[in-house]
Amino acid sequence: MKFKGTTYMSLSSQLPTKYPNEPNRADAALKPKSPFRLIRYFSITSLLGVLIVLAVLLFFYRHFAFSALEQHETRDNVTITQIFAITLWPNHASYVKNASAIPKAELRQRPEVARIREDVLRQMTGLSVVKVKIYNLDGLTAFSTDPKQIGEDKSTNSGFLAAKAGGVASDITFRDRFDAFEQVINDRDLISSYIPIRTNPKLPVEGVMEVYSDVTDYIAQLETTTWEIAAVVLGSLSLLYLFLFAIVRRADRVIVAQGEEVSIAHKAMLRHQALHDELTGLPNRASFSERLDGMIKAAKRAREKCAVLYLGLDGFKNINDSLGHVAGDQLLKEVSKRLKGCLREADIIARAGEDIIARVGGDEFIVALSEISEVRGVERIVNVAEKIRGAVSNGTFAIDAHNLSVTTSIGVAIYPDDGSDVVDLIKSADAALYHAKEVGRNNYQFHTANMNARALEMLLMEHGLRRALEENQFLLHYQPQVDLNTGQITGVEALIRWRHPERGLVSPAQFIPIAEERGLIVPIGRWVLREACRQNKEWQGAGLPSIAVAVNLSALHFQQKNLSQEVARILQDCGLAPEYLELELTESAVIRDAETTIATMGMLKGVGLKLALDDFGTGYSSLSQLKRLPLDKLKIDQSFVRGLPDDQGDLAISAAIIGMGKALKLKVIAEGVETEGQREVLRSIGCDEIQGYLEARPLPSSDFARFVQEKNPH
Repeated sequence: MKFKGTTYMSLSSQLPTKYPNEPNRADAALKPKSPFRLIRYFSITSLLGVLIVLAVLLFFYRHFAFSALEQHETRDNVTITQIFAITLWPNHASYVKNASAIPKAELRQRPEVARIREDVLRQMTGLSVVKVKIYNLDGLTAFSTDPKQIGEDKSTNSGFLAAKAGGVASDITFRDRFDAFEQVINDRDLISSYIPIRTNPKLPVEGVMEVYSDVTDYIAQLETTTWEIAAVVLGSLSLLYLFLFAIVRRADRVIVAQGEEVSIAHKAMLRHQALHDELTGLPNRASFSERLDGMIKAAKRAREKCAVLYLGLDGFKNINDSLGHVAGDQLLKEVSKRLKGCLREADIIARAGEDIIARVGGDEFIVALSEISEVRGVERIVNVAEKIRGAVSNGTFAIDAHNLSVTTSIGVAIYPDDGSDVVDLIKSADAALYHAKEVGRNNYQFHTANMNARALEMLLMEHGLRRALEENQFLLHYQPQVDLNTGQITGVEALIRWRHPERGLVSPAQFIPIAEERGLIVPIGRWVLREACRQNKEWQGAGLPSIAVAVNLSALHFQQKNLSQEVARILQDCGLAPEYLELELTESAVIRDAETTIATMGMLKGVGLKLALDDFGTGYSSLSQLKRLPLDKLKIDQSFVRGLPDDQGDLAISAAIIGMGKALKLKVIAEGVETEGQREVLRSIGCDEIQGYLEARPLPSSDFARFVQEKNPH
């Protein structure tokens, strides 16, 4: 069943598709689209390509050029330092090495500084060197051509540390102001090199020299060369672009001409596709809405009524799932043929004021009846509804060597009693259809206001759940299960939550019953099972203690013959050992079909996982059935725990369940434990484990991991 939304035309396209047999929506096909212009895309992409190629080329040229310049100047600076080490260092080594012992205030006035300056200036004459510093191994600036810097500590400088270790460190920088040998220079590009001082490459480093070289002229020349290369490359690529542009422009004209021809040839076909269901050929949702709007306006002018009959096929989903979508599509075609015969020939002619039949969803059809009079109007509606019901249910449909039978439920809404416009009228008919499904199917029901509000909430919830599955809105919280004797965490139950985009976290009590009723509980349970296994494996990989994660499956899951194979596949996909998964089922699952459930449980035990009976004591399963179940654990329902320790009846029931579990060699866990008194009385009567707010509320995965680390320290 599909609800059409609070705004019929806009919301309908956003609702999830129940069946793959949903009609194609070609409404957008008639919207004007800009023609493909090859010349436009070529121009844009070519320009971007030229700019990218140019930028990449210039980037690498500058990178390699700067690297080469840095290497060249570094070699020169190393040579200068080596000459200094051989010729001048022996004269000044003693001062530099012992400079750390001299007060910093006296260093600048030392005669050794003047002698070093004289020797350095003499050696650097005619070179591009603009500044020299000498450091001892403590990082102290023993000498600088800039006297203000003598005495500075460079012991943590990365360049100094590299040179002290025997390496060479260089860097190119721009200085807007710089103190050189004899004067201040402005706006210069400099290379500074930290170089080890040693008289022989095999001897230890005795000091560090920092040499600044002026490379402004070299970099200016490099910039000029860069722009020259850019001009040449850009000119060459522009010539290539012009040549290709001429070719592409010709191709663009041909494409545009062909596009116009195709547009004219297919305009009629596109309009038909936009307004008709591709599978059955019936009018589609958009076409029906347009015609119904005209019918309502005509009825208003004539002071008459019109009616909407919303049809849903009973049992179609089972056929579609079991025989496949191809068979489902063929069945829909055959049904549509019978429905057409229920109305006069004019019913499917696209003119307002005449009866209309359309397909609007997977197994959903809708009929609009015009000219509904006050006297005979209801009689006519009933006649058409009976005719439709009989046409569908009388006789079988021969589909792929199968004789298939389906019935139809019908919801009826009347203008203006049940709605004054298209949206309200269809919404009311849809709600009436839900009512028809609820009261037994294969019947028709008229709309009532109180039923509409209830059905609307269920419809919205159903479609919200479908969207939640598609958009991954579900998440799991985890509640620990604790051993009553040791206090250690022995397991964890995965509890689903719905992170609704508008309503926030939705309790499972609000949506699980609807999920079960609408057939969504199986895919939701499959998601929970896979996510819980994945998370448990992730915890184990993170070093948390290996414990079993419990997942509650519905009775419908245990009716699936392939459940054990599906669970085994999920365990294999997640890499989780079977002993770390526990599946919980309720007594209702056993009661519904005991033999099938027991057989399924046996196959699940064969996989190697654990089984628990949830909410024990609230159902009506017999003891003879209980002893046949291949269980590992019984869960005492919280309704018996809530009254402890004061309620003697609850105490007696809890003790009986625990005694029964021990007799059957089953673990027993109590749910909903919230007080110390409850814990103590459960311990006294022999309960093995507890679960509830006393230990912890259900926690997000990250919080649960921290909780386990605190509760079960390694």
